[in-house]
Amino acid sequence: MMELLLVYLGLGIVVATLGSILWSIAYPERRIWPPQRYTAITPILVWLPTFSLFGILLVLGVSSWGNLALPSWLRFGFGIPLIVIGNIVVWSEVAHFGVPQTGGAKGTLRTAGMYRYSRNPQYMADIAIVGGWMMLAAAPSALIVGTASILILISAPFAEEPWLKKQYGSDFEEYMASTRRFI
Repeated sequence: MMELLLVYLGLGIVVATLGSILWSIAYPERRIWPPQRYTAITPILVWLPTFSLFGILLVLGVSSWGNLALPSWLRFGFGIPLIVIGNIVVWSEVAHFGVPQTGGAKGTLRTAGMYRYSRNPQYMADIAIVGGWMMLAAAPSALIVGTASILILISAPFAEEPWLKKQYGSDFEEYMASTRRFI
């Protein structure tokens, strides 16, 4: 019963987040993401759903650990490295940006580090973390919520790019022309 409740809660967070991203893609002048203004409440609105979703994935994976018939070499040989590499990339880029800019505050255009290879290395790394966890846990409920979560991570750059173009102008357009959105 608790697992089903967590699946619904996780999917509810996904629907709300994906809805705000899709709204922002359709109506960039009235966007929700990135935030119009970065205020004291913005970190709560950004990080609470993000960490809640990761927490739900963690609990779902542990509660149904190994219920999917995935081979150990896949679970441990690919799942763990994806989680580790993903975390290294995410947290190293957060260290360069700072938490506010990672959460939507205005800052500088970053084209160095992992941003030399992808315009969205943090989203790619988050996808690796979620995908790695889905493999490692081999839990059906984590697979459901994790797959839905990956949809958010794939769609978010499409909401951000119009804002980035407006924010950084020709610098971003040159960067966009020379760097892939995803690897």
